Amino acid sequence: MLVKQILKSNAGSVVTIRPDASLTEAAELLAARRIGALIVSNDGEAVLGILSERDIVRELGKRGTPCLDDKVEKVMTRSIYACSLEDNTDHVLDTMTKRRFRHMPVMEGSRMIGVISIGDVVAARLTELESEKDALPGMIMGY
Repeated sequence: MLVKQILKSNAGSVVTIRPDASLTEAAELLAARRIGALIVSNDGEAVLGILSERDIVRELGKRGTPCLDDKVEKVMTRSIYACSLEDNTDHVLDTMTKRRFRHMPVMEGSRMIGVISIGDVVAARLTELESEKDALPGMIMGY
């Protein structure tokens, strides 16, 4: 299965946050949208980084609540792995698992066009396996 097939069924706007927003604003946005990560961007298309719930919790654990006044750009992950519409979901899942992250921007050139989560990829893979399982008796019986 390709990333574009997941994005087609998972249509929705990407939630972004500006790098100069506070961690408090980021936490509020994550909670309000019930999501696990925000793409850090000035314009909604160029990816500057990603900020996850884990990033915020890690800072809280190190420094306590004073970190909530910090800017997103201070805590965000800057080294981003992205995928394209034509990438195979097995490759994406492998990358997410090995690199230990759960969200990946989908890029078209230098422009972000979506985000997929590990949950999206696992669900797509399970659907694919179910279809293969359902087709197997017909292939065996020759119909």
